[in-house]
Amino acid sequence: MSRSVIARVWRNRSARWAAAVIVVLVVAAIFGPMLTSYTGSEQLDIVKLKNMPPSWHHPFGTDQYSRDLLTRVLLGARISLAVATLAVLMSMTVGTAYGLIAGYAGGIVDSVMMRVLDGFLSIPRVLLLIAVLTLWNPVPLSGLILLLGATGWFGVSRIVRTEAMTTRHVEFVDAARALGASDVRILFRHLLPNIITPVIVTATLAVGNVIALEAGLSYLGVGAREPTPSWGSIFLDGVEFFAGNWWVVLFPGIAIVATVLAFNVLGDALRDVLDPRQLHGGLAPQAAVSAASTRSNVSLTPGTDPIQNG
Repeated sequence: MSRSVIARVWRNRSARWAAAVIVVLVVAAIFGPMLTSYTGSEQLDIVKLKNMPPSWHHPFGTDQYSRDLLTRVLLGARISLAVATLAVLMSMTVGTAYGLIAGYAGGIVDSVMMRVLDGFLSIPRVLLLIAVLTLWNPVPLSGLILLLGATGWFGVSRIVRTEAMTTRHVEFVDAARALGASDVRILFRHLLPNIITPVIVTATLAVGNVIALEAGLSYLGVGAREPTPSWGSIFLDGVEFFAGNWWVVLFPGIAIVATVLAFNVLGDALRDVLDPRQLHGGLAPQAAVSAASTRSNVSLTPGTDPIQNG
């Protein structure tokens, strides 16, 4: 991402706040548990220290098992952010490759791939995850990441396929094809860099959605399981005793809401900056194609062989 793009995003006040929240969460998730003197599963004193309200020694209080809630929320941030990031990375990779191939191939290949995708989209994601996770019980953390990633690529593949169908007929692609470039080279050297913008925006928004989804699955008891703390499982621990220990619900709930909101706000700001069609005043389609041609590093000047030079 260029400095100009970062500067334009940084001029958005909401984006600055969102980025600051995300940075704080990431730093807290990485280093926070190292700075506390407790472990997430350690029962301090099941008789004297259970359900203790926030205090100087336990800023977030303790739960019904006398575990320090601040430590558990920090460890939960590590789990929730790691699960969401890896799942989104997997889904964006699969979805981009699927949509890129379908959009570039066209014809019968595109029709078959889109009908398969329609079949996947007809299955509600949440119900599918609940059914699979209920049968696969207990599910390891790697299995949860795999399932979230394998069910999250359908939407981005449609977006990439539409962009690929539009971009495959522009001049720089025709020039590369005429100069003997292979389909693989055209796909990954010329098409992919020019359709990556919506993928970045979609990935940013998807991280927040996956965090909320993982928290919901853990709350239902089919996500991350003990002794692995996640925000959803911590929230579940406090619901039954909400009247007596409201802090067990409050602090992980705030973490979930703040994280999802931050990623959504940052995703909206990135979309406004990276997508030319979202800019104030608009951008003519010819100008967008011209910009794409420039980024492709393919010269149409007679006597120049961009395939050899690339």
